[in-house]
Amino acid sequence: MDFSGNVRPADMERISTAESAQVFIDEAIKAVRKQVGDGKVLLALSGGVDSSVVAALLIKAIGKNLVCVHVNHGLLRKGEPEQVVRVFRDEMDANLVYVDAVDRFLDKLAGVDDPETKRKIIGAEFIRVFEEEARKLEGISFLAQGTIYPDIIESDGVKAHHNVGGLPEDLKFELVEPVKFLFKDEVRVVGKALGLPDNMVYRQPFPGPGLGVRCLGAITRDRLECVRESDAILREEFAKNGLEGKVWQYFTTVPDFRSTGIKDGKRTFEYPVIIRAVNTKDAMTATVENIPFDLLSHITDRILKEVKGVNRVCYDMSPKPCATIEWE
Repeated sequence: MDFSGNVRPADMERISTAESAQVFIDEAIKAVRKQVGDGKVLLALSGGVDSSVVAALLIKAIGKNLVCVHVNHGLLRKGEPEQVVRVFRDEMDANLVYVDAVDRFLDKLAGVDDPETKRKIIGAEFIRVFEEEARKLEGISFLAQGTIYPDIIESDGVKAHHNVGGLPEDLKFELVEPVKFLFKDEVRVVGKALGLPDNMVYRQPFPGPGLGVRCLGAITRDRLECVRESDAILREEFAKNGLEGKVWQYFTTVPDFRSTGIKDGKRTFEYPVIIRAVNTKDAMTATVENIPFDLLSHITDRILKEVKGVNRVCYDMSPKPCATIEWE
């Protein structure tokens, strides 16, 4: 299979089965080995679907000559950094560099309430951290990216919005993009064939700035933990009740204001948690999932009892349009 250029080969078969995925994997491994040779490849491994599949594929192709860098910026969902380390370092024996940059990111974001400014800070800081780690390493000639075909179509061949798209020119990395001709559903089939866990392969859409755009307004550590813990409860209950694969996207947000409440007979002044659950085919429009009231009540009860600093739970009933899927 010809992996050069930015146009999907006309004769490339649709990847929808384990058999077709294995054919693709075999061809991609050959192409990577031909391109890279004995060279070393660097990859920013976020734990998302695309970068995880690329990591698993390159581990099969070049083993320890792949260096994965996982930056924990403190804005990931509960358990995600630990899962990246467990799956790739412990189970796949990857050459993984783990960077704890939580304080660095949260200090930069302190007091910033504008959503676009938050996005820019998170993206720019990620690039700087990744650049610093890249400069510590010797003999790196290639940069792997989780570019997929919609990225090429939408950005005219340049994945400018990708986290590592702003690395300085003097690093002079040659790009390695083994899944750049695949659509998202095909990437998932390949990931499954590579042995990645289902909760990584079928991970629901997650914004680049992570929980930074779900901790509404200026990010504080206490509200960020409210988002992380309430989101974990929501995801756990959806999985238990058969909604994990049925609902396209679901999450919680915590706004930058408090409401009055009562706990143990005493007045409280704590945060509300807002639950969002929507279905869509193209993300251009979205409908609200009709969660059974008993389940919604149970989720509410758990959040109020288990998440510190919360005294109110709301369910967002707004479709897109006129609301957007994310709040920020």
